[in-house]
Amino acid sequence: MAPLPGSGLAKGLAVTLRTMTKKTVTEQYPDAQPELPPRTRGVIGLFEENCTVCMLCARECPDWCIYIDSHKETVPAATPGGRDRSRNVLDRFAIDFSLCMYCGICIEVCPFDALFWSPEFEYSETDIRDLTHERDKLREWMWTVPAPPALDPGAEEPKELAAARKTADKLAAQQETPQPPEASREAARAGEPHADEQARAAEQPARPMGDSKQQTDQPRPDQPEQEGRE
Repeated sequence: MAPLPGSGLAKGLAVTLRTMTKKTVTEQYPDAQPELPPRTRGVIGLFEENCTVCMLCARECPDWCIYIDSHKETVPAATPGGRDRSRNVLDRFAIDFSLCMYCGICIEVCPFDALFWSPEFEYSETDIRDLTHERDKLREWMWTVPAPPALDPGAEEPKELAAARKTADKLAAQQETPQPPEASREAARAGEPHADEQARAAEQPARPMGDSKQQTDQPRPDQPEQEGRE
């Protein structure tokens, strides 16, 4: 049976009428900002203080979009007679986001937590060369990195936090109960011998190395021998 003329138009108008009566779900960007998950892969931030120039992120990057330059500096020894050490100083850290494919490998392999994901995504440029963010720009993205999620209530406390809290409590207890001056002086003298004992030890004659216990038991020439002893 042939379709009636104008039936297709009527179906289309019916769909339009049904849609008009429903609430719209379209977000009017950029007037309305989208609600993104906190761990959205928007842009990479650099925490420069944690970077040791180990080059792991640049070596593992599949796109080779990370550029790092550094130099070595000599650190003098902290104690006399110690050995001088050398450390790497970061000169340049840049990421070319026109090549980056947002895989996150650089963030995963960083052993010192110097790279973080930020949900910011509004950094498009009219010039492709401006998509290469230097370390100053990467540092600015750190302000937009969300805080890490809270631990599970039943999870064990990290060892670092437990050790830091124990040290802080110990220092606070020492500051609250200061030792009196007399007790501190006596504690300082506890490991030293008394002055009278030192004087008595200095007055006693030292025994020659060759003398033995049997020699010290024999009577002296100026003393008379005991009766009955030949």
